Amino acid sequence: MKKVFWLSLLGLLVLGLGSLAGEKIVIGHRGAAGYLPEHTLAGYAFAYALGADYIEPDLVMTKDGVLICLHDIYLEYTTDVEEVFPDRRRPDGHWYAIDFTLAEIKRLSVHERCRRDGRPYFPRRFPVGKSRFEVPTFTEMIELIQGLNKSTGRDVGIYPELKRPSWHMQQGYDIAAALMEILDRYGYRGPDAKIFVQCFEADTLIRLREEFHTELPLIQLVSASPSYWRMWKREGLSEIARYADGIGPNKSIIEKNPDYVAWAHELGLLVHPYTFRADSLPRKYRSLEEELETFFFTYDVDGVFTDFPDIAVRLLEQRELVP
Repeated sequence: MKKVFWLSLLGLLVLGLGSLAGEKIVIGHRGAAGYLPEHTLAGYAFAYALGADYIEPDLVMTKDGVLICLHDIYLEYTTDVEEVFPDRRRPDGHWYAIDFTLAEIKRLSVHERCRRDGRPYFPRRFPVGKSRFEVPTFTEMIELIQGLNKSTGRDVGIYPELKRPSWHMQQGYDIAAALMEILDRYGYRGPDAKIFVQCFEADTLIRLREEFHTELPLIQLVSASPSYWRMWKREGLSEIARYADGIGPNKSIIEKNPDYVAWAHELGLLVHPYTFRADSLPRKYRSLEEELETFFFTYDVDGVFTDFPDIAVRLLEQRELVP
């Protein structure tokens, strides 16, 4: 896709959209993953144009210690690594990002997320093999968002997730230290910085708070997996409140226990559930709008991760316009 097309489209959309969400926020999940391949600069720009308040990059490391934006520690689900480097997979069948230098990863083309047999998870999204997208570095993502903030006058934040920090440490890479160095370099400091740092590993968030003494807002991600059962309970939330500013729970946890949001709010925790998709709706909802309405205004969550940020932004704008 030609750069001029993206810039023109971005300009038009920025003029027409902007969040009126107030305290409730819309987080562009992996960019605007419902419309463009996840974790690409084009996807981040489109999420920005669609009015997202924050944009989420997932972070892993390369062999030469560079933070890149990728949801998995593996490359094969969203790139053509199997074609470009057919002999570089590990014995377990995976191509690990940490086994490749940044220069090598930049040779890859990013496509819509696919299963191992090549079938896309969401067949109606951006067609696989069309156009060409690269794996961006975290600094490229930051510079894009900060640049757009300057050129548009908006103040969109970033919402990075550290992927499997303990695994990276076992491989000899301190992904948390790399994150903090970059954030400091780009001016993300203090409790009011336009950023949330998220992770599933509590030990990593505690380390950020206690070892790095960061005042940045931290979010404890909470999986629906049984291994997170303690975090589904009030006492678990009390523990989280000692080191984090909020939780990012799987939305099913709230569906099963609507009091979960109230418990979190009583402890001063923000609640940003994941993931809301128009093309993967729970059966009880007729539309993404209906699902978002329920979570925003019945369950009273503070923000949502969504592949379709424009739909969430529009919903909040309409609510703001109601007298």
